[in-house]
Amino acid sequence: MVRQHLPFPTGLKNRIECMADTSDAGKLTDRVAALVEAARKAGADAADAVAVRGRSTGVSVRLGKVESTEASEAEDVSLRVFVGNRVASVSATAASDPLVLAERAVAMARVSPEDPYQGLADPALLATRTRDLDLFDATEVTADQLKEAALAAEAAALAVKGVTNSSGSNASAGLGGLVLATSHGFLGQYVASRFSRSASVIAGEGTGMERDYDFSSHQHLADLDAPEDIGRKAGERAVRRLGARKAATGPIDVVFDPRVARGIAGHLAGAINGAAVARKTSFLRDMMGKQVAASSITVTDEPLRRRGQASRPFDGEGIEGEKLLMVEKGVLNHWFLSTSAARELGLVTNGRGARGGSSVSPSSTNLAIEPGERSPQDLIGSLKSGFYVTEVFGQGVDMLTGEYSRGASGFWIENGELAYPVAEVTIASNLKTMFLNMVPASDLDRNFGTAAPTLLIEGMTLAGA
Repeated sequence: MVRQHLPFPTGLKNRIECMADTSDAGKLTDRVAALVEAARKAGADAADAVAVRGRSTGVSVRLGKVESTEASEAEDVSLRVFVGNRVASVSATAASDPLVLAERAVAMARVSPEDPYQGLADPALLATRTRDLDLFDATEVTADQLKEAALAAEAAALAVKGVTNSSGSNASAGLGGLVLATSHGFLGQYVASRFSRSASVIAGEGTGMERDYDFSSHQHLADLDAPEDIGRKAGERAVRRLGARKAATGPIDVVFDPRVARGIAGHLAGAINGAAVARKTSFLRDMMGKQVAASSITVTDEPLRRRGQASRPFDGEGIEGEKLLMVEKGVLNHWFLSTSAARELGLVTNGRGARGGSSVSPSSTNLAIEPGERSPQDLIGSLKSGFYVTEVFGQGVDMLTGEYSRGASGFWIENGELAYPVAEVTIASNLKTMFLNMVPASDLDRNFGTAAPTLLIEGMTLAGA
């Protein structure tokens, strides 16, 4: 095998060494390289191997006491082999014998059905360097520090007038790294950290109780919201929901809070996933180059964004993806494509192959519905009557037809103001219609792998009292 050793970004090799208790960062690359070499010796025409290592620590508290402290550390490898148009994959711990795994995978491939779309990515598309996207913060956080943060968040939430109980508070810190080697010469690796804090509380008593939460998650510890702010917001949100009423059935204009709007963005991402299009299970499968959303809607996907929650210097096949306008002024420009999905559609991968164990499938990276010009207050203020949705539940989304029906709660809008809380209602429409009647606000927070601003969607149906 010809190895292409990609240069490390400044300090990255030392950071990878921090990923586990080892002073030899080369062990991971040696393991995946050995797996690929063993696969070729066992008779594979081509192969790739991935090593994934991660560790995390989390502390959960409730009512001032620690409920659980969890720590985990794992190191796994996956090998994918190709024999002609046949493919097979195996996964194991990193300590497993490379030759044994390779022989098993090749034997499996030889009796597998042929798949003309499977194979390694085109060598000409492979990344030639590993960009430093500032995804790793080497700050060590102890279990005691995590406990103190969780307790502080819960205490702040319980201090909010009207909060009567706690559902728990959590703080965690972790990191994970990935190494990818292929038989056509790619060798790359990166590591990312993740810190989070959350609080969930209950307000009210008896049948009038309401629950809500707040959380913060970042790759750098210093970017996290203060525990006290997280707790206070969780408490205020729960109290605000007290006294919820039902609403009358009928047509309604709906404003989606960003927490819920991110789910709408996720449905769009699923509909333009190349694998779903190839399987003909997407309601947008015949809409490339056509208007799929309002002209005010532009959707971007940016894998190389610095400190992005879903950033990666290369995808699960070794390709450096570029920023794409997936939807531009309402017109669909791209599918999310891995190599196999692209080949099945007669296209070329755009570096959106995500590794899931030993398989690769298309996915978004840092997806965002881009902001509009109007503030959330302006969107709400423009409605004489409407529904501001802060939570949805249920599984009523059909990605084949686009039919959308979800249980919902939030606040009734009267004369441009949030008037009173609403619960136990259902909102329904079709995602095709929803995208075409969507207006984005200006409040986009990009600190999510799937991000969206407040969204106004006109002409939905509400089922209530």
